[in-house]
Amino acid sequence: MKLSRRVSWFLVAFGVWSWIVWTTFVKNLWKDASGLAFHHGDHSHPTAYFWIHLALAITSTVLGTAIGVLGVRGLRALRRTQDVPRPPTAPPTPSPDHPTPHPTATR
Repeated sequence: MKLSRRVSWFLVAFGVWSWIVWTTFVKNLWKDASGLAFHHGDHSHPTAYFWIHLALAITSTVLGTAIGVLGVRGLRALRRTQDVPRPPTAPPTPSPDHPTPHPTATR
């Protein structure tokens, strides 16, 4: 399957966005002092809320990475197809109605 340049860049942007959003989310989850993520703010006693959201963040980051890799591979494939040298074009073949003049012929 061949991806367009637009779709490939969208997939790359999605992968980058996933890393930014979910790493920020995990940092904020770790700093949580409201009691949702940790019992009494003690980091040695995480709650189910913490584990579920950590699993969500890890899964989303892995999927975002895979999607971003697909985008990068799509861009690389597009670049490879553009870098392929094209064979030189052959001179036009003469037709019986319009023969090409002999190079030594004078006018």
